[in-house]
Amino acid sequence: MKTHKINKILIANRGEIALRIIRACKELGIKSVVVFSEVDVNGVWVRKADECYPIMGDPIAAYLDYERIISLAKKADCDAIHPGYGFLSESAEFAQACIDNGIIFIGPKPEHVALFGDKMASKVAMREVGVPMLPGTDEPIDNINDAEKIAEGIGFPIIIKAAFGGGGRGMRIVEKAKDFKEMYESATNESIRFFGRGEVFIEKYLKNPRHIEIQIVADKYGNVVHLGDRDCSIQRRHQKVIEIAPSPLLNEAVRRELYRVSTKAMFKLGYESVGTIEYLVDQDDNFYFIEMNTRVQVEHPVTEIISGIDIIQRMIEIAEGDSLKFMQEEIKLRGYAIEFRINAENPKLNFAPSPGLITNYMAPGGPGVRMDSCAYTNYKIPANYDSMIGKLIVWALDWEGAVRKAQRALDEFLIEGVPTNIPLHRQIVRDQDFIDGKLDTGYLDTKLSTFNLDAIHNMDDEEAKMKEIEGIIKAINAHNLTVRH
Repeated sequence: MKTHKINKILIANRGEIALRIIRACKELGIKSVVVFSEVDVNGVWVRKADECYPIMGDPIAAYLDYERIISLAKKADCDAIHPGYGFLSESAEFAQACIDNGIIFIGPKPEHVALFGDKMASKVAMREVGVPMLPGTDEPIDNINDAEKIAEGIGFPIIIKAAFGGGGRGMRIVEKAKDFKEMYESATNESIRFFGRGEVFIEKYLKNPRHIEIQIVADKYGNVVHLGDRDCSIQRRHQKVIEIAPSPLLNEAVRRELYRVSTKAMFKLGYESVGTIEYLVDQDDNFYFIEMNTRVQVEHPVTEIISGIDIIQRMIEIAEGDSLKFMQEEIKLRGYAIEFRINAENPKLNFAPSPGLITNYMAPGGPGVRMDSCAYTNYKIPANYDSMIGKLIVWALDWEGAVRKAQRALDEFLIEGVPTNIPLHRQIVRDQDFIDGKLDTGYLDTKLSTFNLDAIHNMDDEEAKMKEIEGIIKAINAHNLTVRH
């Protein structure tokens, strides 16, 4: 086995991504360490890590206190810290603090984390290296009168976005000029509440485009490759629900140009580690840069499956100083993969988060099915964090096969005790537009009211089957019969 510069990694995260990183470490022969809040004491990842350290107090602050996390990493003799996604993963201050304390930050250079965390600066930088942009502002706006003039100059509809945030927070679509002031105030207030700053930027709004992203892997020696594209168009409130690799109906010429533009941009900027460049593609196949995520994505498994490349392990090896082990022409993308985010939420109650005790958990399996989750029977989902229970990923050689695989796997999935969005996914994979690959960011807005979330394979079906089996057993016992094989 290879000798690693990194011998022990502290994972500054929780849940399924912490477990995913632990598994990558084990395969590389690297020890793993986790920190955990008091509500996460029964987490699977806490048991699976080689070492674990509690951080008492506020359950969210536990994963954001980077000075304490770095102190624990040093105490545990860790060489590196992996931030996962969310929490500190896109904090340039945290990345720099790791380096200043002699700890390897498993991710991009702090200056790149800072660049792409600033939506204005990243737009300017990407435009300079040849990446297409939507008409809009290049600098943060904090004056409503200036903002209104800019919006009128661009022409409605426009979109207001938080300049120092993401995840759909601080974002408002304005269809008409008369609604601008109300939407501007709503966006800035939400931005202040979630990110501590109210500055926004304004750009032209594309109605129902496709959301396409390109996975990049780059080392410190100037080698940059892509691992294909993902279609993340199925969203609710700007939050991704289903991700597909590759996009089913993307024009091949546009696909190749997205690959070329993305790898060229990262080479020119000297980017290192993995990263995802996100674009909007309009109905005429024009594409425009949205943002770049300087971390591992929630949806990275679909890319791993079609490429055969372990993205987490590559992050670790690049952080160690290794060069890429493959050239672009050696990467063979094969088949289609679909990821379903399984959330503890109630689709019939406007997707309200529904934390609580899982009383029965039976995950799907079989060929072409992967489950990334830390859930189990009698696991209590805490109310303090994101509602995601896990990710179901399916793969097949062609799109039709992937859809059929998804239908089968979702029908196998059983979670009791908390409501989930599994019934929604079961409806989506039987919808003709989904089967035909006709997807855009307005898909769920259009379809949701037409779905009957109880219609397909609900819990009543499971209960009816169990009662039928119980009846057969009683009949056998009553007649003193035996079942012969």
